[in-house]
Amino acid sequence: MEHTNMTQHISRRYNQELEDIRNRVLAMGGLVEQQLLDAMTALEKLDGSLAEKVVERDHEVNAMEVAIDEECNLVLARRQPAASDLRLVVAVIKTITDLERIGDEAERIARMVGSMAEADGANRLFTQIHSLGQHVRRMLRGALDAFAHLDTEKAVDVWSEDRAVDREYESLMRELMTYMMEDPRSIPSIFKAIFAARAIERIGDRSSNICEYVLYLVHGKDVRHTRLDQQKIEDQD
Repeated sequence: MEHTNMTQHISRRYNQELEDIRNRVLAMGGLVEQQLLDAMTALEKLDGSLAEKVVERDHEVNAMEVAIDEECNLVLARRQPAASDLRLVVAVIKTITDLERIGDEAERIARMVGSMAEADGANRLFTQIHSLGQHVRRMLRGALDAFAHLDTEKAVDVWSEDRAVDREYESLMRELMTYMMEDPRSIPSIFKAIFAARAIERIGDRSSNICEYVLYLVHGKDVRHTRLDQQKIEDQD
């Protein structure tokens, strides 16, 4: 298996630039993970104050994406990287795009909190989506761990979880629709819960994407639009 080995470069400054990019991606990932945690906590506790903080911090995620993207563009222009180094830069650019969008979804969840706090049966609605949120949070953490350690086995494990998230989301939608039909007065609240659940499901998709970038970075293989039973990645070391 081919690994990115920054210590083999002649230019120590170049090594530092690549290492700095990776570290900044992980810092951005940490911020996004905290945003998701806070958004889910705000939803669970119907904490409007915490939800507002999530919304206010979204600009920090956006700023980090812009800064890392600019650094990547400078590396492309100045260093003209090839092989594994080029894959690293490409993977980083794609990863920060998905992280920024995960941040947007966390903000979207937080924006639902204020309106749901006044809804009848709001606690019951949250109970319906709590499990999905926990599942997706684990996916995001696993994807970031896979990126940090270039762990392809971990990446495949997390990648495969997206199917389970999709099934859980579809089951949740059926439950919410049934709840809505049983009590038409709940329709406004149910719609808000659906929007929140959809945002959570999309975070699972984005986390799965990050795992695909790890596989691309390490193996040079594009595994998008493939099935796990069709895609077998073997360690060639």
